[in-house]
Amino acid sequence: MMFERAVRPVLFRIGGGDAEAAHEWTLRRLAAVSRSPALLAALRARYAVRAPRTVFGVEFPNPVGLAAGMDKNGVALPAWPALGFGFVEVGTVTAHGQPGNPRPRLFRLRESEAVVNRMGFNNAGAEALAARLAALPRPLGAPLGISLGKSKVTPLEDAVEDYRASYRALRAHGDYFAVNVSSPNTPGLRSLQDRAHLDALLAALVGEKPVLVKIAPDLTEPAIAELLEVCLARGAAGVIATNTTLARDGLAAADRPGGAETGGLSGRPLAARAREVVSFVHRETGGRLPVIGVGGIVDPDDAARMIDAGASLVQLYTGFIYRGPALVRAAARAATHPR
Repeated sequence: MMFERAVRPVLFRIGGGDAEAAHEWTLRRLAAVSRSPALLAALRARYAVRAPRTVFGVEFPNPVGLAAGMDKNGVALPAWPALGFGFVEVGTVTAHGQPGNPRPRLFRLRESEAVVNRMGFNNAGAEALAARLAALPRPLGAPLGISLGKSKVTPLEDAVEDYRASYRALRAHGDYFAVNVSSPNTPGLRSLQDRAHLDALLAALVGEKPVLVKIAPDLTEPAIAELLEVCLARGAAGVIATNTTLARDGLAAADRPGGAETGGLSGRPLAARAREVVSFVHRETGGRLPVIGVGGIVDPDDAARMIDAGASLVQLYTGFIYRGPALVRAAARAATHPR
């Protein structure tokens, strides 16, 4: 693969090997591409896969999306559909702009094709994102999801109003909304997956646009089952499974020192657990809650296996970092023709 042989080594050397510096450099270049109709057309001609499906009332040009976290502030939105993505999820965005955790906070575990991050919902805030989206030429070419999180400065008892403020600012712009209650990098956030907290949160948000709940891979099956009861009772449109994990299973020996960094792990080591959770959600709900499968998709077969497990759609993040846009195209084809 040209990306892995020629492009990735250059990207991985940016900033002396600092992963966040490479991420920022890439976003700047993709933002420039987004302003060039000719470049966007050339990318579409190479990478776009047409394999439409409708899930929770939204039509997707293909079932492979960009996960939240890659383009938090929506600075390069037109580039992602041109690179073959069938939908794009921005954020996670919070009501109050915040810098996130101190750097360094993003670490590659190369032998394991994994990443550890403790970003901490660094973003410019919901109002800033709304202004950027309002100025964006439409149509984007693919549905837009918006991931909502809790501001760090907001106490847990005020979480519902914090999420609601973000939703009010952004509801005109998103085709669906993801409620992120499962990041390990905001203190106390994962407690919002508990029945009472989640019930109040969904009661405040469900109604106008499809609302999905993003869950942690570290929950037990009884805890997931309880969460799913709330989702069904409150009319959630679906579940995103899964977020990053606190576990460190399956790391290559060379990556164990890097794996000791605090934060959530994504990439290949998460693949099996993410599929297990997707399969459990599908079985437990009898298919009544559509699932977006995310976690460890680093080759086309991973995408097909996630669809086989019960996912209606899949998302990429870490796999895109390691394999580039050719993975998007190949995963879209594989997910359309699962085994």
